[in-house]
This record gives sequence, C-alpha cells and structure tokens, in this order.
Amino acid sequence: MTLRATAAAVLAATALLGLAPLAAAAPGGPVPQPGAATAENRAAAAQAATAPGTLATLSRFFAREGKVSLTAAQPRIEGEAIPVNHLSPDFVAGRTGAPVARLEFLASKAVSSDGQQAALWTARTEAGWQVVNIATGDDEFRYARLGAEKLPGGTVFREPQIDAWYVAGGDRVLPLDEDAVRAVGAGGVGLAAYRARVAGAYGDKLPGSAYAARGGAGGYAEASAEGGGTPVGVVAAGALALGGAGALALRRRRTGVA
Repeated sequence: MTLRATAAAVLAATALLGLAPLAAAAPGGPVPQPGAATAENRAAAAQAATAPGTLATLSRFFAREGKVSLTAAQPRIEGEAIPVNHLSPDFVAGRTGAPVARLEFLASKAVSSDGQQAALWTARTEAGWQVVNIATGDDEFRYARLGAEKLPGGTVFREPQIDAWYVAGGDRVLPLDEDAVRAVGAGGVGLAAYRARVAGAYGDKLPGSAYAARGGAGGYAEASAEGGGTPVGVVAAGALALGGAGALALRRRRTGVA
C-alpha cells in the first residue's frame, strides 16, 4: 500500500521551494460543480492547467523529491481534461432519479521531462475555474480508460470513502480496482444492491446529519490493515465527497485492477 502524494501533503516539505496552495475552498462556501463536462468547461479547465503559474508550480511539484531539477522538470499538459465523478450523496440518500455519481472536478494529465505524471484537478470556484490540487500518478486517466473498455458508454466514478473505482451502466455497477472488488465482488452488483450498500455505509453521514454536525462530513475510510480509519474525503473547491471537507486531503492509492 502506498500513499498518493498531493500538493497539500507536500507543502510543508517543499516550503523552501516556495510551493504555495493553488486554490483553497471558496470563502463563501462550497461552489456547486456543473452537471456535465461541457466543451466550455473543458476549455476553461485547460486554460487553468496550462497557465504559466500552474506550470511553475508543477515544476516545483515534480522536483520536490530531487528526482528532477527545478529547471529541468519542464512540465507539459497532455490530452484534454477529463471529467472525474464521485459517488453522489443524492444517490446515497435515495432521492428519486438521482444518478449514482456526480461531477466533482476535471483532471488534466501533467508529465515532467523525466516521465513523472500527475493529475491537475480543476474545479469551478467563486473566482472561476482554478486548479485546486495536484496528485501524483495517473489514476483518473487509467480508470477512465479501463471503464470505457469494461463497459462502453458507462459512467466511471470513485467512491472516495474507500478509494474504490467503478463503472456503472444500465442496472450494473462493475469494479475497476481491488477496493471495489472487495466492496461489490469481482462480478459487480445491480444498481439497487449498490445503493443499499452505500446507504448502509454512509446514509447517516450525509450533510445535515449528526455526523456532519461533528465536522466529519467528508466521509470515512474503512479500517486499514494497519488498523484504524483514515479520512479520505477528497476535496475540490470544498464541495466534494459526501459533504465537502473543505480542505485538500492526502488520499490512499492501492494498485491492482479487476
């Protein structure tokens, strides 16, 4: 098991390099994300991802562990921004017609000169479309590709509370990684069965619940092999997970594909 580094997680370690937060939660509260990744939204995300300031921050991000020098990093953005969906709280709550997932942010793939990869998360904030996080690796892009192969036309989404990736289409929810296999089995489950599972796990942790009132609305992780739960509510502009934790978070990444 490894930890997937994010911009927020490396801030302290890279303070001397001048790495600063790209965007925090909107001061006026969570900003709802659009319902779909339209061409206009993708263009706005691409503009934020390729801005000179973003590329400068990427250089520091890629150079943070000494794998490449700051001047040699030369980050570039490859391909188009893709939508990243998370389990929808409306679906967990059983609201009529609610889809299983909702758009949380758009991801752009960043690559350094030495081959390191990272995902730039862009979201709509009070100040417009901004980069709100940088995460190592290519999870977002890899699972989007795997989902399209496994269930063409389906919706790829993440259940952030257990870091599980799925693809849903019709009446089926199919696993894309080991965490999802543990949750729903290698063959997946019907949509109703999946909703029953997440309702049982998170139904009392939605916005407005006592759990949320105690400050835990970002969700929770199941106990790890090492023992203890680890918060893994993922954030983009403070409006994500099952209630919006309002801060960037380190998230676990487990390898393996179903």
